[in-house]
Order: sequence, then structure tokens, then C-alpha cells
Amino acid sequence: MHYIYFALLTVACWGIYGVFMHLGSVGMKDPENGRIMAFLWVGLAYFLTAVVAPIIILKFKGGNVAFWTYPTKGWQWSLFAGTLGAIGALGVLLAFGAAPKPTVAYVPVIMSIIFAGAPIVNAIVSTSKGKLWPEVKLPFIAGICLAALGGYLVTKHAPKPPKSPPAQVPEGGES
Repeated sequence: MHYIYFALLTVACWGIYGVFMHLGSVGMKDPENGRIMAFLWVGLAYFLTAVVAPIIILKFKGGNVAFWTYPTKGWQWSLFAGTLGAIGALGVLLAFGAAPKPTVAYVPVIMSIIFAGAPIVNAIVSTSKGKLWPEVKLPFIAGICLAALGGYLVTKHAPKPPKSPPAQVPEGGES
């Protein structure tokens, strides 16, 4: 059952990922280039976490750190997967940039679309790749539909900041 703890770690990290990604891009104080600069820093974090850390772990475990000696098919698929992840992270930032103002109100909407949609895509692609459609039962389909419904409901009913009150007209009418 240790896999559940690791899965929940990922849920926690990815659940707050969008919030902190938005804070980082806004914190750059550059409406034109801040999101791309934030993405650059995300890339640095990926490098430290996904390149330096595995090399250290492999060294401690006595594993082969000569990554170029591993089978081509394995590293090609892994490189492609990493590219998809990076494109997805860029897509998050681009979505924030394209969202109506105030953007902070759309962070939960964007992330709900992503995190409801991604499991649906994963379920369909994994089931297709594994040729498991004959084994699919109604609860699996219901789960996909409920994920879609959940994403829709969060998107449709996300909290929005209150509208600004109309400007007060000074006593005595307009001047």
C-alpha cells in the first residue's frame, strides 16, 4: 500500500502546483514576460529534482548513472513523457495568461479543468493501450463521467471575487 502514500504526495504537490505557479508568475512583476520567466524557474526546479536528485539516489544505491547506456526505447519514451509534462506546465501558464481578470479567480477553474480532464485522458489512453476495453465495467465508465461532472461543477461554480460597487455620485448631483 506504499504506492497510495506516494500517489497522495503527488496529489498534494500537484494540487497546489497551479496556485504557486500563478503566484510565481505574478510575483515576477512583468505582465509581458513574467509567465515565461516563471516557467524558466520551474524548469530549474525540474532540473534539480529530476536530474540531480536521481543521480544522487542512483549513486547511493550503486546504480548505473551512465544514463546513455540504458535501452534506447526506455529513454526515448521517458524523454517524450518529460516533454509532455513540460508542455503541460507551459500550458498552465499560458492558460493563466489568457484568463479573464482577475486571474486569481480563474486559477481553480483552470486547474480543475486540467486535473479532471487529465485522469479521463489517462483512463482512455491506458485502457486503449492495454487493450482492456473488453474488461471495462460500468463503474469505470461512471467514474470517468463523474470526473467530467466534477470538473464541470468546479469550473461552473468556482468562487469569484465580489463585483466592485458602482462609483458613488456626490450629493447634489453630477457636476
